[in-house]
Amino acid sequence: MRRIGTGIILAVVLRLTSNVADAQTWRPPAENQRCPSKWGAGAERGSANHMKAESVLKATRLIKTGEVIDLGHVLNDKMPFFGTRRFDVHTKRTFMNQPSNRRGSNEEVLISEIGQVGTQFDGFAHQTIEDKVYNCFKVDEIASRGGFTKLGVEKVGSLITRGVPIDVAALKGVDILPDTYEIAAQDLQQALQRQNVQLQRGDAVIINTGWHKHWAKDNAKYVKSCPGIGVGAATWLAQQDPMLVGADNWPVEVAPNPDPQISLPVHQVMLVVNGIHLLENMKTDELAAKKVYEFAFIMQPLKLQGFSGSTVAPIAVR
Repeated sequence: MRRIGTGIILAVVLRLTSNVADAQTWRPPAENQRCPSKWGAGAERGSANHMKAESVLKATRLIKTGEVIDLGHVLNDKMPFFGTRRFDVHTKRTFMNQPSNRRGSNEEVLISEIGQVGTQFDGFAHQTIEDKVYNCFKVDEIASRGGFTKLGVEKVGSLITRGVPIDVAALKGVDILPDTYEIAAQDLQQALQRQNVQLQRGDAVIINTGWHKHWAKDNAKYVKSCPGIGVGAATWLAQQDPMLVGADNWPVEVAPNPDPQISLPVHQVMLVVNGIHLLENMKTDELAAKKVYEFAFIMQPLKLQGFSGSTVAPIAVR
């Protein structure tokens, strides 16, 4: 009999276990079930409202050594891109100034979707359910030629809180979860139990799938599909009331969804229904290698007025 590699067997088991546990049909809740938001009618900051002096102090109490770990990828033209997104840098060597100290200067022109490339933070104007975004603002009423008049990423501000990685890849004993593996709520709960950590309101929850290992090495594979949380896991996470949810893949969620009739439903569950920000394309290798399970999370989106998101460079401090 031909022998089958243990890695292949594990991948098959992971797929089957996940699909049975969490695959489901999901339909967006009606407007009267999601609006007004729990933060109030007209609220624009959603889960960013957790950012208070309390969250900052909670984060600072976790700093013991002062070690800083980067959670964002370096921005360059080697990154994975979707569709027509691009990152073109043109160096401008300006001129030599005439005074005797002969001062020269250099700068750059960047052509890019600076809100939706690299390690990126999703604002609430980014996704809709039909023609409405978070808190049931109508897209046609808030969209202008110069940006969105409501829910712009400039409203978010600094986010400083307790960060909690959930290492699902380590839970499953693999470096990288199989592509299209749907992470169930049970996976998250078991990983947290393994790490001896409990989630708290206002946390920044970071999920490690191992998918970041394909970043800038096999971009075609990176963007074709990915493991990530399913609707069940997203619903459970939303009930924990985090400040944001991030992952080391491009949509945080599993893609494509096991239900071919729905497209990236976790984006709607988090951004549109629950007002919880998403943080995509994170660099989680150092957190996973050092088994860091709790840290001070620090990040600020660029103050891009009316933008649907922001390229960011978050850090973990412990």
